[in-house]
Amino acid sequence: MGRAGEGSFRALVEALSPEEQAALVGALTLEEARAADLDWPGWAHDGQFAPDGEWSTWVVMGGRGFGKTMAGAQWVSGLARAHRDRDRPLRIALVAATLDEARAVMVEGPCGLLEVAHDQIEDWAPSLRRLRFAGGAEAMLFSGASPEALRGPEHDYAWCDELAKWPRAQASWDMLQIGLRRGPWPRALVTTTPRPGPVLRGIMAAPGTVVTGGPIWANPHLPARRVRLLERLHAGTRLERQELRGELLTDNPGALWTEALLERCRAGDRRLPGGGAPADGCSEENGDRPRFLRLVIAVDPPTGDGTCGIIACARDSDDRAHVLADHSVTGRSPEGWSRAVADSAAMWSRLHPGIPVLVVAEQNQGGRMVRSVLGIADPGLAVKPVTAVQGKTDRAAPVAMLFEAGQVVLHGRFPELEAQLCGMIAGGDYEGPGASPDRADAMVWGLTELMLQKERAEPRITSL
Repeated sequence: MGRAGEGSFRALVEALSPEEQAALVGALTLEEARAADLDWPGWAHDGQFAPDGEWSTWVVMGGRGFGKTMAGAQWVSGLARAHRDRDRPLRIALVAATLDEARAVMVEGPCGLLEVAHDQIEDWAPSLRRLRFAGGAEAMLFSGASPEALRGPEHDYAWCDELAKWPRAQASWDMLQIGLRRGPWPRALVTTTPRPGPVLRGIMAAPGTVVTGGPIWANPHLPARRVRLLERLHAGTRLERQELRGELLTDNPGALWTEALLERCRAGDRRLPGGGAPADGCSEENGDRPRFLRLVIAVDPPTGDGTCGIIACARDSDDRAHVLADHSVTGRSPEGWSRAVADSAAMWSRLHPGIPVLVVAEQNQGGRMVRSVLGIADPGLAVKPVTAVQGKTDRAAPVAMLFEAGQVVLHGRFPELEAQLCGMIAGGDYEGPGASPDRADAMVWGLTELMLQKERAEPRITSL
């Protein structure tokens, strides 16, 4: 039931019968009721208390209803309440999957900062993404889809909510960590429901990380009848383990890709521009080793201001495919992401002169726009629009078989792409981070073009 002290209001209430509890609460004055409501240490359960010791990242990973958001809001509220130096405002980053979620959950939600810390809120400016506290602390909202917004700002602390859902989790986390350098002891809190993915696992395994959490029933303030119903409905299922018990499961059952499979296909550690590492013998000069024969820049155009998947791929003389780099961009205009495609193609042309580069773009969501815009930026660039006639996971299945057969080499680590690949379920829906597997879909188009399309034979003259 938590660690409420003997003198806490909660401990007093729990020692009474239901009738005595109702009578006690009804007899409270407004000031007494408010004081009891603000007695967070008295109401919190064990998994919601910040750990002792010297930690740099605290991960609260629990089941639904565990109280993760309340723990985050109370932690930030406590930091702001303790700060009393307007000459040096405390800077706190609030990061969620989107700005809308940061506002709706972390600030304005029933367990958000406006509710938890309302007595110390000085100003909330949604248009500026800024929340100011009376003591001089200031919190700014950011999105895990836009790591560039985290480039530059410095912070004393950060609260990261549902990191496993961030569309660009690794890039956003890395940029946040670089800016988390204000004050004597910068720290980050991550509150998240467990979902498979290398980014969260990497954070949990890093030195200085402390993990707390537990199942939904660890929260004594939830309706017991509802919790029992959920247990009965999902007993023995994967959903129970992940969503109710708060367990971080390794792989999705039925996933086309697993982390073990991706590790088997990974090349060395030497880095290439864009996040890859060169495989041995990928140049024309190494005649005794496989060399690249074709290069493809595969594109999954975005809807609105989402992510444009841009993946560089190649095929070598031993008929192996290579995933070279992830050049994907988020929040760009059509001209912006089309320019990123053109720049990626130009870079790989420079790295491998004499090898043709083809841009393959899905036209269901704007591939024709890619062709027209690129025609202005680079009239000589070859662009091939492709049309999706199958679902994403159905298109991905033959490409996953190439990985299983050892015909694909991953040049380095691509956390966001790999997390999406592990969310592609055979014969099912996408269950990975973000609303759509934009990077994975682009890679599938690229490897399909290189490895699964029949090449047309060159025309020749025959005699009769």
